[in-house]
Amino acid sequence: MPLFNEATVVRSVVEEARRTFPNIVCVDDGSSDKSVAEAEAGGAVVVRHPTNLGQGAAIRTGLDYALQDPRAEYFVTFDSDGQHQVADVVGMIGRLESGESDIIVGSRFLDGRTKPGFLKSIVLRLAVLFESLSTGVRLTDAHNGLRAMNRHAAAVINIEQNRMAHASEIVAEIGRNKLRYEEFPVHVVYTDYSRSKGQSIWNSVNILNDLFLK
Repeated sequence: MPLFNEATVVRSVVEEARRTFPNIVCVDDGSSDKSVAEAEAGGAVVVRHPTNLGQGAAIRTGLDYALQDPRAEYFVTFDSDGQHQVADVVGMIGRLESGESDIIVGSRFLDGRTKPGFLKSIVLRLAVLFESLSTGVRLTDAHNGLRAMNRHAAAVINIEQNRMAHASEIVAEIGRNKLRYEEFPVHVVYTDYSRSKGQSIWNSVNILNDLFLK
């Protein structure tokens, strides 16, 4: 879980996730609030960046840390703000256990549960088109932060983009490494809390910036 100034919600997010998945790693990306203490109180292991580097850097740090455990078979990137659902992770891990895919990418557009809003929907669909043309990887939701992968995928995906461009980079890495991939319908909940932080709008702007300036 990348973690940046989510002290209000991260403890409950970690506690809920740990009811099903006991091994949670939060990567604190230079938070200035009590995020670290709250994540630890929820039962997570917290790895800290001394300064804010960005979500991409936090994901790579988290994967590198988790890969040190030789018992770990599957790895999930999961937001710390309460938007992702543990039930979706259970389904995604089930698909990995079939052995048919190396990475499962969550999609907001395979069913009607998620309501991202008009602007975000347009931007996300433009991102899908761009990524498909530039990488050959065909997805319906190229910038979904909920992903599950096996050990091989977690090890070979190279993330050099520290900030929002990491999502495009992961898609490119799926193609470059010829990873077997599939999508899974997930429910992303845009809460009053996340909207109060302006995430939905600003993430759309950041995605556009990444696509054309990366």
